[in-house]
Amino acid sequence: MRFTSFVAATALFAALGAAPAQAQVKIGVITSATGPTAMVGIPQKNAVALLPKKIGDYTVEYISLDDGSDPTQTVTSFRKLVSEQHIDAFIGPTGSPNAMGILQFVAESGTPMLAPVGTAEVVLPMTAQKKWVFKTTQNTGIIAKALVEHMVKHHVKTLGFIGFNDAYGEDWLNVTSKLAKENGIDIVATERYQRSDSSVTGQALKIKSANPDAVLVAGTGTAAVLPQATLVKQGYKGTFYQTHGAALPAFLKLGGKDVEGTILAASLMLVLPEIADSNPSKAIAQDFIQRYQAIYKERPATFGANVYDAGLLLERAIPEAAKTAKPGTPEFRSALRDALESTKELVATQGVYTMTPEDHSGFDERGRELITVKDGQWRLAK
Repeated sequence: MRFTSFVAATALFAALGAAPAQAQVKIGVITSATGPTAMVGIPQKNAVALLPKKIGDYTVEYISLDDGSDPTQTVTSFRKLVSEQHIDAFIGPTGSPNAMGILQFVAESGTPMLAPVGTAEVVLPMTAQKKWVFKTTQNTGIIAKALVEHMVKHHVKTLGFIGFNDAYGEDWLNVTSKLAKENGIDIVATERYQRSDSSVTGQALKIKSANPDAVLVAGTGTAAVLPQATLVKQGYKGTFYQTHGAALPAFLKLGGKDVEGTILAASLMLVLPEIADSNPSKAIAQDFIQRYQAIYKERPATFGANVYDAGLLLERAIPEAAKTAKPGTPEFRSALRDALESTKELVATQGVYTMTPEDHSGFDERGRELITVKDGQWRLAK
């Protein structure tokens, strides 16, 4: 009897050992958790812990790497994720220059990329390479249009521009120049600076001497504070506009009184208590914030939400792709790309995504709020 029981138990353990492991999807993630872009990259890296570990019938593994804000390291890390980890999809990187630098490799590997970056150039104009990229932040045009509309309403006739000397700044300069011209606003001074710069005194003096009605700063993270603070100290009294790249708590903390009255268009997350409960994204954003705070004991920057939204997009797309092919194959990656492109009315933390072959960002005006800095806090601009 004991022998029979032993044989049965042995057979059972053998059967369990021989049972196939649950099928797995592998997602690569690259963020800039160190280096000049770390204030943006850290909340993105932190958000990975909140991404779904099981989607449909599949477990999901996230392989997260830090590129140190270095575009060359982004390329090296991405190629490693593809060749060694055989990832099915990719979330990242943090910086716009980093994203632009890996487009060729993303396309060559046929790997869907969900890019939480600022520049719209990663998806516009659409090309054979960019068809593999889906952007989880609002395109520049949607944000810039809200800012220019505010300028027109407040009789801004002349504008100074200072932005990063990279893909992010270039995109903002191109979009702003077009909208300004269409609305009778003259850009009277254009200056650029590096993300790692510790001084922009020369650029600020040139802008101040042009005496524009307003100044637009196209930077991200705490680096967006430097030009504005410098101009304030030089005595400039006009209105300041910032891009959604400045939308993080550290901007308020570092800028202090120098950023009071700033106007920007950005995610509803910045002003969530003022957002109506009827807004479909409010509950999603609240849930993300609560889960993030439970782990990290601080409120997340919107940049982390861009990575979280990438998880929501994949959560919808992966089961659809799995109807066509199995994870770990080129056919699955291609089907996943197609499923992401077919996303319709997906409510997320930043707004509502509806992708098309021509639009791989998918946001409309539900993806932005006009915001100001009042008493050191983000407030809806009235």
